[in-house]
Amino acid sequence: MLPAASRLRRRAEFSVTVRSGRKASRGSLVVHLAPAPEPEAVSPASETRPEGLPVPRAGFVVSKAVGNAVTRNKVKRRLRALVGSRLEGLPPGSSLVVRALPSAAARSYEKMGVDLDEALAAAQAPRRQRGGA
Repeated sequence: MLPAASRLRRRAEFSVTVRSGRKASRGSLVVHLAPAPEPEAVSPASETRPEGLPVPRAGFVVSKAVGNAVTRNKVKRRLRALVGSRLEGLPPGSSLVVRALPSAAARSYEKMGVDLDEALAAAQAPRRQRGGA
């Protein structure tokens, strides 16, 4: 389960993460991973880990294109469980938005986990330098 302090809840939080984060798509998922905000931008009341570092936070986007309400909730439950077990591996204070594509409805839990791992690895990988003159 994903702790309440580790959830993105407001539209603005989702927007900032999607706009400023690195995007990676694998299989049935698209992830946007944004680095931690600058220290002065973090409110003193924000949740922190025991080491004093802010916790990573995650949010989920599962549109009606994925399926009916039962299907969307099933996909969201699976994503929450998958991300909850991988949250400690994310950089402190980072924000993650996971968007389910319509193919996620038919994807097994194991394959969705593989998609998530690959997408997170791609989003965290250093950017390649483009070949120039």
